[in-house]
Amino acid sequence: MKETWLAAVSGGPDSMALLQMCLERNIPCAAAHVNYHVRKEADEETETVRLFCASRNVVLHVLDQPFHFEGNFEAAARTYRYDFFVRLCREHGYAGILIAHHQDDHIETYFMQKEKNLVPSCYGLAAETMYHGVRVRRPLLEYTKQQLEQYCLAHHVPYHIDASNFDPSYTRNRIRMTVQQLSSLERTLVLREIIRDNAVMRERTCRVKTYVKDGSCRLEVYRRMIPDDRLALLRSLERDAHMSLAQMKQIDDILMKKDDFVIPFHDRRLVQKEGRFFLHTAIAPYSYSFASAEEALAAGRFPAFAVTKGEPGVNAVTLSPEDFPITVRSVRDGDAVEMRFGRKKVSRFFIDRHIPRYLRPQWPVVENSAGVIILVPGLGCEKSHFSIMPQMNVVQYDLL
Repeated sequence: MKETWLAAVSGGPDSMALLQMCLERNIPCAAAHVNYHVRKEADEETETVRLFCASRNVVLHVLDQPFHFEGNFEAAARTYRYDFFVRLCREHGYAGILIAHHQDDHIETYFMQKEKNLVPSCYGLAAETMYHGVRVRRPLLEYTKQQLEQYCLAHHVPYHIDASNFDPSYTRNRIRMTVQQLSSLERTLVLREIIRDNAVMRERTCRVKTYVKDGSCRLEVYRRMIPDDRLALLRSLERDAHMSLAQMKQIDDILMKKDDFVIPFHDRRLVQKEGRFFLHTAIAPYSYSFASAEEALAAGRFPAFAVTKGEPGVNAVTLSPEDFPITVRSVRDGDAVEMRFGRKKVSRFFIDRHIPRYLRPQWPVVENSAGVIILVPGLGCEKSHFSIMPQMNVVQYDLL
């Protein structure tokens, strides 16, 4: 049985041509349409897509509700519709998403990348990518915008033209107009340039990936690499980052000069531990309460710590009934513990033990019912909670 794909259909000539081509070639597909309700023509476009799909027995999914967003409309709308497509694929078992990007879009994207000095995972548009674990295919990259419009006219396929595409105040529209004015020879030369740039990038990326072991790279190895290779390695770490060349160079400068760091990197952080750097997802501040040692031991492991059977050492604590309920929480500014040798600030412990910066905000401490810190894992317990027969250990645990 053939796989069923989900075609993204806006009502424009590109996506309407895509849907018609799927039907002509007997490719099983459903359609998905999003009405943002930001243009007066939106309802008419939705109705055109509905009628077209109904006349051809194509299952149509419509997201038809007011769209609320912050910041850039195009970026927010893209996330909004792609998340909708992914939900449909997972709910209905579709093989993936078909997008009607064409040759003009491919060249526009390339020009945008160059103008904005971006460091992409692919120059132009890739024929196939993944979005949140779902395949995204672009089968029309060899067709020009004009060819798709002519196809619709020849096959009597209705379509709408979005007037906002001609607003020169948008950078992409300005570039789109430039692409439309390219001669056939100029298009050919640009397409060859994109192929060449991608080939160079793939070769470099494959080579620098040999320096990455288990998702991490040694700082000393990184610092011996040439600048272009260093940037390629950073780019290979996170395909969805889409950072500019300037941003990548700022990150590179930190890696070359600092031995401990926490650098925002897309939706994660670039951090180091024991001379190796890698991407890490931050753990949000946490607080867990336990009514007894038995309850804590039964809970076991958490993202930032684990509760284990009591054994003497710097992770152990001896508890009395008055201590309960106890709380295991992430460290806060000003936290300190009374040790046998005096009061010790947790921040000082981090410095003395060279705890990596990214681990410090998620480090656990144990607090009793009176709000007194009675254990800092790795440092030790409060002086009155020490014995050779502790009930439990709380062990700092780094879930990479």
